[in-house]
Amino acid sequence: MKKTIGILGAGKLGTVLGQLALKAGYQVLIAGSGDPAKIALTVEVLLPGAGALSAAAVAAQAELIVLALPLGKYQTLDPKQLANKLVVDAMNYWWEVDGKETKLNDARTSSSELVQAYLKNSTVVKAFNHMGYHDLYDETRPSGAKGRKAIAFVGNDKQGLGRVAVLIDALGFDPYYAGELKQGIRLEPGSPVFGANVSLAELKKLVAAFVESPRGREVLRARGGEI
Repeated sequence: MKKTIGILGAGKLGTVLGQLALKAGYQVLIAGSGDPAKIALTVEVLLPGAGALSAAAVAAQAELIVLALPLGKYQTLDPKQLANKLVVDAMNYWWEVDGKETKLNDARTSSSELVQAYLKNSTVVKAFNHMGYHDLYDETRPSGAKGRKAIAFVGNDKQGLGRVAVLIDALGFDPYYAGELKQGIRLEPGSPVFGANVSLAELKKLVAAFVESPRGREVLRARGGEI
């Protein structure tokens, strides 16, 4: 039986992740905002074989849920629907979309920690946020292939991290565990990792380089010298 992935967000990132998941043999369910009929044509064209459903239906039927919506909309999610689910946070803060919301860009916490605090009965893992959707689509390669790129992920739950590592590999990238959920700030906009389309070895260097970056120094000051 195929494993089922649910994607909340039918924009560019959501549809690309859906395409990669379909190619990897997963069943894909996807929801946009509101009536599923609004994304039916998009799904038919870009994701043949996937299901366009309501957010509630996706949450009920999928084993793993990817959040591919604007970060500022995370509080529109229903925590009860996502309770006891593995949730992959692929969201980023963009002030042009989310507004100048300081809480979403607070150096004292990662955005994924905010999501986890809101979805307190879910297991949140940060992944698929630092590589552009176009690179995700173009760079997928089988395990062991020359030139394979890497995706960083962070989280606190060992079992959930293992499942996300398997997903990253299945979608065509080398998984790199970059620490606990609070380390997700190393993957956010403003970090050396953000936008990275690089090998596993290079990705490790970029994650480590965060502390020397302007954003890293800001975070160190806000957190009393620790990340």
